[in-house]
Amino acid sequence: MFKRGIATFTLDYGKCPRWLFERMVRLGREMARVIVAEYGPDEFVKRIADPVWFQALGTVLAFDWNASGLTTILTAALKEAIRGEENDLGIYICGGKGKTSLKTPEQISLFGARAQLSQEKINSLEYNSRMAAKVDSSLVQDGFQIYHHSFFFSCNGVWAVVQQGMNEKNVTARRYHWHSDEIKNLVIEPHSGIISDGQHTGLNMTAKDSETTQKISTELVQGSYNTLMKDLKLLRKYSTPQSDVVSLGNKYQELTKMHLHDRDFKVLPVVTEDFTKSKYLQKILYEVSEIRPKNYEQLLSLKGVGPKTIRALALTAEVIYGAKASYEDPARYSFAHGGKDFVPYPVDRPTYDQTIHTMRELASKMKIGYSERNKVINQLK
Repeated sequence: MFKRGIATFTLDYGKCPRWLFERMVRLGREMARVIVAEYGPDEFVKRIADPVWFQALGTVLAFDWNASGLTTILTAALKEAIRGEENDLGIYICGGKGKTSLKTPEQISLFGARAQLSQEKINSLEYNSRMAAKVDSSLVQDGFQIYHHSFFFSCNGVWAVVQQGMNEKNVTARRYHWHSDEIKNLVIEPHSGIISDGQHTGLNMTAKDSETTQKISTELVQGSYNTLMKDLKLLRKYSTPQSDVVSLGNKYQELTKMHLHDRDFKVLPVVTEDFTKSKYLQKILYEVSEIRPKNYEQLLSLKGVGPKTIRALALTAEVIYGAKASYEDPARYSFAHGGKDFVPYPVDRPTYDQTIHTMRELASKMKIGYSERNKVINQLK
């Protein structure tokens, strides 16, 4: 079950003032030192994977709580704050925003060697980083384009991922959190939290309800490439153009009753793409069919497999073979601690108060001036 929380983040287009960033670096260094001293490096990584804690930390360091820049600036500030102290603290931060995210594997390798992790463990960390990025860009097709990827890990190999995507149409951002200790399956509800405004629709191949679709998608590429292409052509034949859906309105659900492969369908998904016209997609499907991945995770991990490949297989599995995928947004409930109007449930006061209490305790132990310490604590209000 996903841990869901909603906060609407507006996209930031400006730059963080230098004076503010320097202050965040200084306070972030003190906060990291205190957390590691009190709880250890593994706990620091675990707390980063908590979207509420991450948000609170950004607010304590004086950034706007509801701006998308909190994610990118807080990560950059923490990365700069512990620079040169990684081995002493036992925590390492890789990646970041835009092109910096592409350096993540290189940085994991570098820091992993400094932490004296085995090559096998370093390879595992690199793999998990890459798969987290692929899952949130290809399996969770929610309209948010990933532009920030940061990977945190401890000297013990515990890791967390903080990613952020933007929806330029709605001018909002969404943040995805991962924690190694909470993951049982990388492709089935792996998130420790997703914090964002809710969406109405979106293909969610990480949902438990999509497991059958995952299975059939894998079987499709384990079989004959020619058979797969025939299924894609059949998919187009039985698809409904977007224009028809709009014109039909509510009658669409009543009129899309079909009988395919001896299966009855009450509602078919809208398929506006002709996958048979994409030469690149055909090339990828051919290569994947030759490899014949043993499971869905391996399928996703293959080079070239992206959102379009996943979508083509998911729609074929649903329309032709009756395996309905989930279109339920993984971040659809309000506030991780509940809402004052009891929507979706009453405020979880003990959890909420504990978050504030812990932050205050840590802030009080930071080696900074009395007046500045009071400012930090007051920001928690």
